[in-house]
Amino acid sequence: MPIIILIALLALTTAGFGEDRALIRAGIIGLDTSHATAFAETLNKGPKKVENLADFQGVKVVAAFPQGSKDITSSTVRVSDYTKVVRGLGVEITDSIEELVKKVDVVFLESNDGRVHLEQLKPLLAAKKPVFIDKPLGGNLVDVIQILDLAKKSQVPVFCSSSLRFAKTTQAVRKGSLGVVLKAETFSPAKLEPTHTDLYWYGVHGCEALFTVMGVGCETVKRGVTADGKIEVIGVWKGGRTGVFREENGKDRSGYGGKAIGEKGEATVGSFDGYDVLLVEIVKMFKGGPPPVSLDEMLELYAFMEAADESKRRGGAEVSLKEVIDKARAKATIQP
Repeated sequence: MPIIILIALLALTTAGFGEDRALIRAGIIGLDTSHATAFAETLNKGPKKVENLADFQGVKVVAAFPQGSKDITSSTVRVSDYTKVVRGLGVEITDSIEELVKKVDVVFLESNDGRVHLEQLKPLLAAKKPVFIDKPLGGNLVDVIQILDLAKKSQVPVFCSSSLRFAKTTQAVRKGSLGVVLKAETFSPAKLEPTHTDLYWYGVHGCEALFTVMGVGCETVKRGVTADGKIEVIGVWKGGRTGVFREENGKDRSGYGGKAIGEKGEATVGSFDGYDVLLVEIVKMFKGGPPPVSLDEMLELYAFMEAADESKRRGGAEVSLKEVIDKARAKATIQP
């Protein structure tokens, strides 16, 4: 190993992955997703690339509460194995969220089930702990509005995002490489979970990439199917711009991807660049930076997916985001 890299490794280990007095102690709630183990491994062992060490310096996972979903089998069966992995990284396993809160400064709310996020979030915000909430934000739009309203009221830094938002090419378009985006199309897997709004469970990845390049301002949504029978959602943004999400098919739309067309040309977007690109942004917030996604954009993204369900119920009719937001807000109440 070259001497310069060795020195850098030793310095960073001492200053960030070791016993730094200024160490930010992170906790994880929900060991039912691979995201939890991926984040813990990067923060406690260091990233795979030496040159990325500084991005994660100063934050370490010190405690975890295993319970995520209470009744989704695909999640609950993972808890035992993921708990072993995280414990092996030097993380203390706690018996309750209340116990975890006392031991940490910031929290990864990783429960794979969006329905439990509100109840798990309340003690974190009451304790003024900055929180990253993994997707999906909630189980339906009522959940989402309650969570966002609670976050706004608490004035504690909170955000939810798919890692696809921070892929390199997607971010380049977000930052203006194409000028104003006139049309975008993205695709991703869209496995459904009956307890959640359809696209919340997995289609959220492609939808979030779409919103990253299109921005806020979506007015209506219409859901149908592609020629090969997969989900297709067409959104119309203010000014007549259009954004389309399609379920991947393993052929011409395989995995994650898409393209954006703007004033200055077009570009590939929607790729999956790993989890570290998201973790970098989480760490920035944990160190005092602002949340990288606004509450308004999170609301619109999840309203887009809820409107797609409403369009499905109406046989593919066009549905306005305002309608579904107003309907969900009328049902949303913040419990004490």
